[in-house]
Amino acid sequence: MVKFLVVRFSSIGDIVLTTPIVRCLKQQVEGAEVHFLTKPMYKQLIQHNPHIDKVLILQPKLSDTIKEIKAETYDYIIDLHHNLRTCIIKNRTQILAFSFPKLNWQKWLMVNFKINRLPNVHIVDRYFETVKLFDVQNDGKGLELHITENDEVELKNLPEFLWNGYWVAVIGAKHVTKKIPSDMLIRIIDEVRLPVVLLGDQTDAEKANEIITSTSYPYIYNACGQYSILQSASLIKQATMILTADTGLMHIAAAYQKKMVTVWGNTIPQFGMFPYMPKHLFTIHEVTDLPCRPCSKLGYKRCPKKHFNCMKKQNLENIVKQIKKFYAS
Repeated sequence: MVKFLVVRFSSIGDIVLTTPIVRCLKQQVEGAEVHFLTKPMYKQLIQHNPHIDKVLILQPKLSDTIKEIKAETYDYIIDLHHNLRTCIIKNRTQILAFSFPKLNWQKWLMVNFKINRLPNVHIVDRYFETVKLFDVQNDGKGLELHITENDEVELKNLPEFLWNGYWVAVIGAKHVTKKIPSDMLIRIIDEVRLPVVLLGDQTDAEKANEIITSTSYPYIYNACGQYSILQSASLIKQATMILTADTGLMHIAAAYQKKMVTVWGNTIPQFGMFPYMPKHLFTIHEVTDLPCRPCSKLGYKRCPKKHFNCMKKQNLENIVKQIKKFYAS
């Protein structure tokens, strides 16, 4: 038996992006036992994954987590987070570890000087660099997200106007400069005029209500804050297509191979976080001629330049056209 501990603490999207690694480790290394260490809030994303034998939870005291890791007698750590905390874990456990390249200085150059030294490689493929010593190869089967029957949202429990199909508009994001602005969403919904579910967390519920009261199209369902992350995944799984910014739900949609229209604000696909799926299933919409973009590898609470042109100058006509095309197909 070969015992692996895969480490990734956050976030929703990043956890989903690790699933090809755990699957290929489990299936390609003879006798592999794969455990996964993450934060409590992300356990639900992997607890039903058949390729993971055990989920470890990061404790409030790092020393408690280290004690638990030592007790498991791992052969190897696959560090897919690679930060100070994981460095401490690796140092104190003295377990042979393999860490993925975060490309921090390349991202810094791109954000601060717009000098592009970023490789044209998706983060998932960079993750596979950590396991090449074990002759683990990417099986090309993409991302995974496993949910139970209890997490499935039945169509009959949704408004009747959604029963014959709907598309999802993801209105939330961790950072404001990644979010699609309300006025854009209102115009898009008014022009698409197809049944739509608005997805986000509880903090997005008010924004969703404002969109509903401001649009002339009546068949909109505000699902923000009403469902767990896995139930939201079920809504995505059953949708015809998805409109989303650079969000965790984008990667969940990729796990289900859903057709997607992706809209990029302050971040760029070149960071390697675009949908990990066949290219004909998604489109990328971005304003490419802004000297201030990207302004961050993550995001801000507000536009540093106060104009938010990376979203406001999006070509809405193309976005609407692509939504209709994906929905019809």
